Amino acid sequence: MWNEPSKERLARIPRLYETESTPVKDKIIHLHFFIGGCDWYVTEYDGDDLFFGYAILNGDIQNAEWGYVSFQEMKEISVHGIEIDCELEEYWQPTPVSQVPLVMASVE
Repeated sequence: MWNEPSKERLARIPRLYETESTPVKDKIIHLHFFIGGCDWYVTEYDGDDLFFGYAILNGDIQNAEWGYVSFQEMKEISVHGIEIDCELEEYWQPTPVSQVPLVMASVE
């Protein structure tokens, strides 16, 4: 994985179910992972291996969905030698869903 998030960055993500009562548009996306036309937007983390967030696979916004993904499995993704990347902290700050066009386009 390129640009694996630091332990400090991971520690700032709410634990699983902590934002369950937060309206979708107000949830905070803490991490953005990507490779090719695939994007994962992370809102919660179990502190060990499991993320909860929004996934858009192969640019398919119509079938994008909220769900769980394993951090370890994401680290193992490689397509023709290209690994998944995590957007650097300088470029991705915690952002409400309402300010992320790709996510809002598919959840409205």
